Amino acid sequence: MTYRQRKARRRRGRGGGGSRIVALSFGVLVTVLAIVVMSAVGYVIAVAATAPALSQLKAADKGESSVIIAADGSRLGYVQSDEIRTPVSWEEMPRVARQAVVAIEDERFYEHEGVDFSAIIRAGVKNLESGKNVQGGSTITQQLVRALYIKDPERNVERKIREAKLASELEKERSKKWILQNYLNDVPFGTVGGRTAIGIEGAAETFFDKHAKELTLSEAATLAGLPQAPSQYNPFRNPQAALTRRNEVLDRMAENGFITRARAITASGQQLRLRKGTRYTTRREPYFFDYVQEQLIERYGVGVYRRGGLKVYTTIDPKTQDVARDAINSYYGDPNGPASAIVSVDPTNGKIKAMASSGTYQDRRFNLAAQGQRQPGSAFKTMVLTAAVRQGIDPDSTYYTSKPLAINDPKYGPWNVKTFGDSYSGSISLTQATLKSDNSVYAQLILDVGPDKVCETAKLLGITTKLDCYPAEGLGGLTRGVTPLEMSSAYATLAAGGVRRRPTSIERVVFPDGKSENLGESKGKRVITDGEAYEVTKILEQNVQSGTGTNANYGCPAAGKTGTTDEGKDAWFVGYTPKLSTSVWVGYPDAGVAISADAQGGTLAAPVWNAFMSVAQAECSSFPQPTTAPALTKYYGKSTSGSTGTGTYTPPTTAPYVPPTTGGTDPSTGGGQPDQGYDPRLYEAPPQAAPAPPPAPAPTPSP
Repeated sequence: MTYRQRKARRRRGRGGGGSRIVALSFGVLVTVLAIVVMSAVGYVIAVAATAPALSQLKAADKGESSVIIAADGSRLGYVQSDEIRTPVSWEEMPRVARQAVVAIEDERFYEHEGVDFSAIIRAGVKNLESGKNVQGGSTITQQLVRALYIKDPERNVERKIREAKLASELEKERSKKWILQNYLNDVPFGTVGGRTAIGIEGAAETFFDKHAKELTLSEAATLAGLPQAPSQYNPFRNPQAALTRRNEVLDRMAENGFITRARAITASGQQLRLRKGTRYTTRREPYFFDYVQEQLIERYGVGVYRRGGLKVYTTIDPKTQDVARDAINSYYGDPNGPASAIVSVDPTNGKIKAMASSGTYQDRRFNLAAQGQRQPGSAFKTMVLTAAVRQGIDPDSTYYTSKPLAINDPKYGPWNVKTFGDSYSGSISLTQATLKSDNSVYAQLILDVGPDKVCETAKLLGITTKLDCYPAEGLGGLTRGVTPLEMSSAYATLAAGGVRRRPTSIERVVFPDGKSENLGESKGKRVITDGEAYEVTKILEQNVQSGTGTNANYGCPAAGKTGTTDEGKDAWFVGYTPKLSTSVWVGYPDAGVAISADAQGGTLAAPVWNAFMSVAQAECSSFPQPTTAPALTKYYGKSTSGSTGTGTYTPPTTAPYVPPTTGGTDPSTGGGQPDQGYDPRLYEAPPQAAPAPPPAPAPTPSP
């Protein structure tokens, strides 16, 4: 072999070694890739194995926005929360909305089985090209799984793997229709005014003030473009970005054959035509609405209340509410004059039928009917009268001397008492004293009965305000005052024959899972006998017919009591029929402002009560006879001199007082009926036509 031949062979040998190195390197690379792929597959399988089966998971409880409903089925409003959500049926979702969402979010929705691997690859390529996460590969099914079943949706690989597994399972268990419908009811579309619109219905109401089924092609495309980046495409904040996004959706719809290119071009040329919705923010009867919300939180807690999904059926009757408002406005519609409030309760079940105040919610958020604690004046004497009857005191045959009192009680201290007009009647029965609203007689009665017993009776009837149990409270001189709602409730116990029922604004609550709780049917608790209640009712019925409450007489059997406070700051009439217990308060929101020096409950509040009840309870019904008569005895009070001593009391030698007109009933016979002709100027509320409310300074709202 020549030298040249040997050199060539050595060159060929070196070249062959290089090829072997390349081949070996390739083999190593393939092996490494195989290991990586196998490891990745193993990792995916391992992570997927940690995901629980779909059947073991409970979907997130995401009910619709809580709604409060009136007794006639009409909507009062939605409870304010961080989310607006009203799920709708498939038929209420327009086809263009369904098509728009599929076109822009998951164009292969009807082809894949929960996971679209081609979409994942496309998204990965685009994200690598841009150097950031600009596109996701999640299908509609995966997004729904994330919303319903994954509690901690962190953006990581493990979550994506579990999400994909659950999406595949969901596709096997549910139809495409079910998945798309639930997606459209659960996806967030953006936040407006601090509330996030969840679902197509909430979005349609928020951005276009209409139902989802009414959406046009342009509007549906606008909404379909929001879920991917709700803040970026929010049409109220970024209208140009929203317009560009809408046109992108329309273009994708045309590419996928959902609409023609001509329709896409036409819709692309339209303005957004936004209109901020008010459905979820408008509330009827806002004072009552607020009261219902307070009751919901008190009963179920803030957590249940805020979670949403409640349907709250209330007791308020819109027609009765309108009557109450009309009655108030007919007398106190002047924003610069006194205010008024009405609460009407059904005594047979405790349901609140009306709760109205003068003025507007925008001007004053304070609910005078349920929050306004004011001095009740003589309307609180009913508690004293009831306490006396409970002790067996016969109002018709029990006499006191009506006179100015300067009492120095060893237990309660000095107490000076006078009656309106400084006019006194001598020896009169307790019945007469009630019809005349005689403070001096009732002061003596309070000391005889015991202030603690008056407190006890008031609480039994339904007064919830804390009482100090001083004698003056029996005349309405409370430290804290009472609300019209409390007074209606307490008098309702008498109307119900001695059965107390807690006033309720809520008939029934339906929870997101379909379960419900009925609150409107209260059996109540008997606190006094029906005979005792009837005895009090008889006297208060006389008061409406011929006492201080004649301006409340509308021709039907009714019982009630007037109330007026010192300096004319508060005027009341609280009364009832067998079917409604209604309180009317008149005064200024600022408790320090007087109506007038001669303000009277009989002339200011009783006419409003009359105007309301004559319409709300136009059908007359008599008070039922009691099943048991109270054991009443003739009782001569011990406190006519201001003493509560225990010595034997000698009844007055003077003849029982008879009004100075003919035709009166002699109280000594037990009738206790005052004469129709007593001088109306001497007592709390003259039985005369109610004058127009006097002018007064503009009110200053209480804090």
